Amino acid sequence: MTVALGPLALDAYLPAFPLIADELGVGHGSVGLTLSAYVGALGLAQLLGGPLSDRYGRQQVLLTGLAVFSCAAFMIAQAQTLPEMLGWRILQGVGGAFCAVSVPAIVRDQTHGQDAARLFGLIGLVMFIAPAAAPSIGTLLLYLSEWHAIFIALACYGVLLAVVLHFVLFRRLPPRQKEQTPLSTLVTNYGLVLRHSVTMRFVGLQALCFSSMLVFITHASFIYQKWFGLSNATFSTLFAANIVAMAGLNLLNRRLLKRYQSVRILRACVFLQAIAVSVLVVCAWAGAPYWVVAICIIMSVGFMGAIVPNNMANALEFFPHLGGTAAAMLGAAQFTIAGAISALSTSLAGGSLLPIVMVMAVCVYGAAILAAGGPGAVERESRA
Repeated sequence: MTVALGPLALDAYLPAFPLIADELGVGHGSVGLTLSAYVGALGLAQLLGGPLSDRYGRQQVLLTGLAVFSCAAFMIAQAQTLPEMLGWRILQGVGGAFCAVSVPAIVRDQTHGQDAARLFGLIGLVMFIAPAAAPSIGTLLLYLSEWHAIFIALACYGVLLAVVLHFVLFRRLPPRQKEQTPLSTLVTNYGLVLRHSVTMRFVGLQALCFSSMLVFITHASFIYQKWFGLSNATFSTLFAANIVAMAGLNLLNRRLLKRYQSVRILRACVFLQAIAVSVLVVCAWAGAPYWVVAICIIMSVGFMGAIVPNNMANALEFFPHLGGTAAAMLGAAQFTIAGAISALSTSLAGGSLLPIVMVMAVCVYGAAILAAGGPGAVERESRA
C-alpha cells in the first residue's frame, strides 16, 4: 500500500492539468512544473531520509513522511497560485521521499538474498499497477468533484496508511536496534556506500535502466500520437501494454527465483533488454510501421518488471545495518540521473524518432556492461 503512494501522487492529477491551469490562470506547461518539483524533491530528499531511518528507526521516519505528505496534499488542495502549489508540492515530495526510502530499508531489515528479491518483486508489481490505475482514479474523482478532491484523497490515503502501519505492520516487526554512532555518520555513511564497488555497480545499473524507461515515457505521446499519428485511445492502449508486460515479467521472475540466483536473472534480463532496444533502433532507422516499433518498446520496457526487484535486492544485500542509506543512494541516483538524461533527450530529439531510441539504447548498453560482471562481483564479495 505504501509503495503506491508515489505513483498516485505523480499520476492521479494528470487528467486535472487543464482544470488546474484554468483555475490558477497559467499555461498547461506551467502546471507541469509541479510534477518536476515533486520528482526533484522525491529524489534528493531520500539522501536525508535514508540516514535518518538508519539512526532513528524506520517507523519514526516513515510515519513522519506520511504526516508531511498528507499535510502538504491538503494544503495543495487549498492553493490559489502556482508558486503556492509548487511550494507545497516540494514539501509533499520530501514526505514522499521519506516513505519511499523506508520501504526497501524495511525489506532489507527482514530479508536478504533470494527472499528479498521475491519481496521486492511483489512491491514492484504494486508499483507497476498503481501508475496504470492512477489516471483513472483521478478521472473518477474529477467526475464526482473538482481537482481539489484528488489531493484531499491523497491526504486521506496517507492518514489511512499511517494508521494501518502503526497498528498492524510495526507491531509485528521485531524492534530494530538504533544506531548510536555520532551524528556525523549521517553523512560519512554515504562514503561507505560510495566506496562499495559492488553496490555502486547496481546503483549505476538501475539508474541507466530507469533512464531508458523515463526517456520513453517522456516522449511516448510524441512517438505514438505525433510521429505515427495514432488516436488517444490507441496511445492509451499501447502505453497500458507496457504496464502489462512489466507485470507479466515480474510474475515470471518470482517463479525463476525458485531456480536461479537473482543476480543471474538480472544479467539475463538486461542482455535481453539490450537486444530488444537494438532491434528498436534498427526499426526506427528503417522506418518500420508503428506496430513493429510498439512491440520492440513493449519488450524493452517490459523487462523492467524483472530488472528492478532483482537489482534492488543485490544493491542492498551488503548493507544490512545501513539499508536506509543504501536505499537512499539508489533512489536519489535513479531519479536525478534519469531526470538529467530525460531532459537531455528532449534537446537531442529534434522532432525525430531515431535520436530518442538511440538515447534509450545507450542507457541500456551501459547497464549491460555493468550487468555482465554482476554475478562474479557478487560472488567475490560474498567470499570476502
